Amino acid sequence: VQLQASGGGLVQPGRSLRLVCVVSGFTDDNYMVGWFLQAPGKGPEGIASIGTPRTNTFYHDSVKGRFTIFKDYVRSTVYLFMSNLKPEDTGVYRCAATTTVYGSTVYGLAPGGYEYWGQGTLVTVSS
Repeated sequence: VQLQASGGGLVQPGRSLRLVCVVSGFTDDNYMVGWFLQAPGKGPEGIASIGTPRTNTFYHDSVKGRFTIFKDYVRSTVYLFMSNLKPEDTGVYRCAATTTVYGSTVYGLAPGGYEYWGQGTLVTVSS
């Protein structure tokens, strides 16, 4: 299983970005994908995740109402639409996947629950 994240960049506060995670290697659609933020000097923190069906989504409180996660089954791609970005959203965003489909925020956003990880893409929010 491989995951490739892209879409990061430098943006001003209040602007938007779309992150893309291309997933390959699974034999079916029964897997969960999460986006994790690794801020400088900190460990990864769960931001959003999505399972099967698409309605099985979880968000960190800090991004509710600003970020939306979406899974395109045809392209095996998971998007993270980020709006109204804040400086505290800065860091490396990594996508990760697991064959376990979690049913709660606690497990759905826990980095230890994901066994496959991509390299990450850097998001910098600064004026």
